[in-house]
Amino acid sequence: MHSLEKSTADELQLEALGHKGELQRNFSFLSMLGLAFAILNSWTALSASLSLALPSGGSTSVIWGLITAGICNLCLAASLAEFLSAYPTAGGQYHWVAVISWKRWVPLLSWITGWINVSGWIALVASGGLLGSQLIVGVISMYSPSYTPERWHQFLIYIGYTLAAFLINAFMNDLLPYVNKAAITWSITGFIVISITVLACASPDYASGDYVFRQFINETGWPDGIAWLLGLLQGGLGLTGYDAVAHMIEEIPNASSEGPKIMIYCVVIGMFTGFIFLTCLLFVSGGNTEEIIASPLGPLLYILHNATNSRAGSVCLLMFPLICLLFATTSIMTTSSRMTYAFARDGGLPASKFFAKVHKRLGQPLNSLILTTVLTVIFGCIFLGSSSAFNAIISASVVALGVSYAIPVAINCLRGRKMLPPRAFTLPTWFAWFANLLGIAYVIVTTVLFVFPPELPVTGSNMNYCIVAFAIIIFISTIQWFIDGRKNFTGPRSDLGLEVLVAVQEDQGNSEARVGAKKSAEEGLQV
Repeated sequence: MHSLEKSTADELQLEALGHKGELQRNFSFLSMLGLAFAILNSWTALSASLSLALPSGGSTSVIWGLITAGICNLCLAASLAEFLSAYPTAGGQYHWVAVISWKRWVPLLSWITGWINVSGWIALVASGGLLGSQLIVGVISMYSPSYTPERWHQFLIYIGYTLAAFLINAFMNDLLPYVNKAAITWSITGFIVISITVLACASPDYASGDYVFRQFINETGWPDGIAWLLGLLQGGLGLTGYDAVAHMIEEIPNASSEGPKIMIYCVVIGMFTGFIFLTCLLFVSGGNTEEIIASPLGPLLYILHNATNSRAGSVCLLMFPLICLLFATTSIMTTSSRMTYAFARDGGLPASKFFAKVHKRLGQPLNSLILTTVLTVIFGCIFLGSSSAFNAIISASVVALGVSYAIPVAINCLRGRKMLPPRAFTLPTWFAWFANLLGIAYVIVTTVLFVFPPELPVTGSNMNYCIVAFAIIIFISTIQWFIDGRKNFTGPRSDLGLEVLVAVQEDQGNSEARVGAKKSAEEGLQV
């Protein structure tokens, strides 16, 4: 009975935000945390992308870059958690922007945020398959030294990951909560097993603490300071995507209370597991960064093989991150399809009515899922034309998602942090300002840096085509704005009514807060 009451309050709140609840709330707290952590999959993403940070600062970039990116992303996650508690809708950032922006700018700012967020999630889907393809090609190279990897080999593996994720999402929707529970269980198990195994096998031949925590190397051609900052891309990748909770929020009970907790917990768990795992890997790496970077096996497989001194053993351990990446691709695709569905539901995409449909039998937005899959395949085709396309796709996802995080936080700060109504999750005022401003500053710095070429001198093959990807997105969204958006797109409903705040506070059972909420809502309606 209690769960039915909570579900009713959630649906009333969603209706007051302008949407009818069409998706089943079949995710528990643990299964949603599993989805969020499967998307971050920090220890897996960080270890599989060591090639991004090692040339740009060496061990100092790997370890302290993670801490830097972690603290900044935790501030952003806490900032967004307040929005999620106030407005638990799958639209996430573009919906929040519409609610708190100046009225004349609502359609344009909401439109821009929505397009950036959708594009970021599609790019993030691509990252799972690309990381997985790199690991598999490394295994082939280890067993066949004469093997010469071609880009199309990795592309086919990438397509395999993408199609597997699509099939799981399309035909196993009811089982997704169990898949996500399996994902977090598998991930934590892999983290523990690999950490213990490599430390035991490598004992006592560990690299020095000086190497792990203080070694600096720069093979990028950029000045040392810029090179180290470019290495933040690895930490940014391992800790991005926590807004998945927002885009899946319409599928969890007691959304305004549980959602913010999950958003923050997944970043904290990611920082903890990532720091421990990367420290273990560097201690058993052999201490030769140049050799790790140059190895055809890839940094992760090279380190595993160096620690175990066994090809079979290292491949067995590698199965944990390989399957984690499949879980991650599946969860990212789930979230991406929900984000696409939400934006289409508010008329933000071409043929929005088509992509906003929920398949009655499968219980999910199948058309949006298909669109996400097709665009992911097309986006991955960039990889066939450039050796630095992997870096471009990773950069595009991290930058786009980061910008979408900063926009609502920045607008709220510009308006004196007075635009959010009473809610279940509220940061202390002093910390809220600190977290908001630090998060915004981090996004500004990384947005500029992550479109830089990864190394100098710049050539056609090592150019960072992230900027090209953004130009395409901006071009398409601008054309669509003038064709349709400026006439028909008004943004999601932002006239938060009395029933919303009452539903939230009744759900919390807090009578004193309920009185305050009702008074605040009445004042807002009078204005």
